[in-house]
Amino acid sequence: MSCYFRHLKEIFAEAGIEVNSSNRRRLDRVIHQMFGIGYPDCSTTWRRLRQEILTDPHKRRGFVSKLKSAIR
Repeated sequence: MSCYFRHLKEIFAEAGIEVNSSNRRRLDRVIHQMFGIGYPDCSTTWRRLRQEILTDPHKRRGFVSKLKSAIR
């Protein structure tokens, strides 16, 4: 589960989300849902994150905004 979380520390910080043992699984599921990828397909999710979110600043901002909304 959440093999890519260590790469998203900055994104979680931008979203104001502290990752801990009680919300880690929920965050992982939310991210999978945002990309329409079945849970727990970690490698496909990380590949999509890396291709889209980490390379395009506009998509990154949108992702951070959606993540904030989904978690609250």
